Amino acid sequence: MLTRHERFFMKLKLFLLIIAIFTFNSSVFAELKTVDQPKTVQDIYPDLTSGALSLAVLKDLPDGVLLKAGDIEIGSELIVELIDSQPVQSREELKKNAFFILEQEATNRILLDFAKKTLALPDKESPNQTSSDILQQFFEKEVFKKIEVTDQELKTFYENNKDICGGATMDQISSSLREYLISLKKQKMASDYIQTLGNRVSIQVSSDWAKKQALMAFDNAVDKARQSKKPSLVDFGASGCRPCDMMSPILKTLGTKYEGKLNVIFIHVREQQILASRYGIQSIPVQVFFDKDGKEVFRHTGFFAQEEIEKKLKEIGVQ
Repeated sequence: MLTRHERFFMKLKLFLLIIAIFTFNSSVFAELKTVDQPKTVQDIYPDLTSGALSLAVLKDLPDGVLLKAGDIEIGSELIVELIDSQPVQSREELKKNAFFILEQEATNRILLDFAKKTLALPDKESPNQTSSDILQQFFEKEVFKKIEVTDQELKTFYENNKDICGGATMDQISSSLREYLISLKKQKMASDYIQTLGNRVSIQVSSDWAKKQALMAFDNAVDKARQSKKPSLVDFGASGCRPCDMMSPILKTLGTKYEGKLNVIFIHVREQQILASRYGIQSIPVQVFFDKDGKEVFRHTGFFAQEEIEKKLKEIGVQ
């Protein structure tokens, strides 16, 4: 017969065995859960891109292979060739942003392939129908549905941008403004569609390569400001653009007024085209507001009066 002491240790061993089994099963479950939820570019590098590769899954791919999507495969040699084919003065920026080059090439190929399948078109292009024609047809038929601009939207845009309308009344330019706002909505819908392309097509990107590219791509004024633990106001524009030029003195005033409390940054989109593309800039000027954690909280397109900007700044804690 077992003594009380022996029975105690037998129960203890059984208890520890149960804990060990439970712990093992939990770890296995956790591993299975991890396998079931592969990490995407957006998960690991949330600020790297807002484009088609944001939902691409990070994978260990064969040497030299950077991306796979169905029958589409893109290697490092092609990216080097594309960069070397550009003007010498652009190559350094492109090398730091090779991820964007890959994304651009992949987006064109994946979208075209997806469009052909959706529209039931032959793989071989017709001499009378270019790739651009196919994509235009696809977006008009599948994406740009029921786009309209209400009278209220038209009025609001006119009131907020009266300074750049050259003194014209809304009645005089309503038709042109409506077309412009429709084009903006189309750009937004196309951008949103491309961003979620990874939900429609399985896309894989080399995890090791993406890690190296992220380090280089984040070496710029905007991403550094977002990591500074201070709110940031970034204005994307260009010289010679009237509303952009009107923003210039406002930015200077804000930079002085909120020195030490706010990062105020101007990005010339013609000089930093890739950075502008990364942030989804399709028209200028655009003002993007980031909170102290680097999270985008608001963006505005067109001239933005100082009074209105300061209202937004107060909302993110800048006093």
